[in-house]
This record gives sequence, structure tokens and C-alpha cells, in this order.
Amino acid sequence: MTIDRIVHLVAGLMILLGLTLAHYVDQTWLLLPAFVGLNLAQSGLTNFCPLAFMLKKAGVPEGNCCS
Repeated sequence: MTIDRIVHLVAGLMILLGLTLAHYVDQTWLLLPAFVGLNLAQSGLTNFCPLAFMLKKAGVPEGNCCS
């Protein structure tokens, strides 16, 4: 898997996890998908993604999501 695919996968799973926990546990868990959404917006504006940075340091191969 490439960095782009991992970032998309983790973001989607974190949003679903936050929504599920908010539904079954406590509404405060809605902060998790809000944080993920803000991070995605920030990444789109600044071209810096903390998760992608960490994955690059870990040696995960780069590539675009559509190849």
C-alpha cells in the first residue's frame, strides 16, 4: 500500500469510529471526526499531512491513489 491509500483508509476509519462511538457511547466522540476533517482541510491547504510525514519516515512507498 502507498502513503496516499493508507492516509485515506485511516481518515475514513477514524471518522466512522468517531461516529459509531458518538452514537453508542457519548456525544463527545464527535470531536474525533471533527479533528480528522479539520486535519484533512489543513492538509489540502498547506500540503502537509502529519500521518503522511510519519509514514514517509517509516519507509512506506509513495505513490498516487489512482495507480
